[in-house]
Amino acid sequence: MEIQNTQECFVQLWLRLERTRRLLRGQCKRYCIRRVLQVWFGSEATDDFIWEVCTKCEQAGWDELPPPSLAPLKHRELLQALVEVRLGLGPRKVKLKDLDAAYSIAFPKSTPINVNKKKRRK
Repeated sequence: MEIQNTQECFVQLWLRLERTRRLLRGQCKRYCIRRVLQVWFGSEATDDFIWEVCTKCEQAGWDELPPPSLAPLKHRELLQALVEVRLGLGPRKVKLKDLDAAYSIAFPKSTPINVNKKKRRK
């Protein structure tokens, strides 16, 4: 699986998260970060790789994930951490605006995410 820091790749990752959730549910397996990485990367998903992704996104590998369309922020953190680890980027190098826009493309009927929106001061 080739990962890039582009909006097109992010759209595919969002869609793949939903397909993986359905696949794991059909197999009666837990939908968690550890399983997702094992399905996506096979033998490349070593314990060290999984630990590094979980540490960067500050989530436990075995914790059940909600569906991406219902709780996108946990998945956003997961995808950001995955791109950082696979491409060797720093946390500020991932194109978060493209990642958020890709979510809106992948799930057009969901509320868009934009956590970097500036708040107005009173």
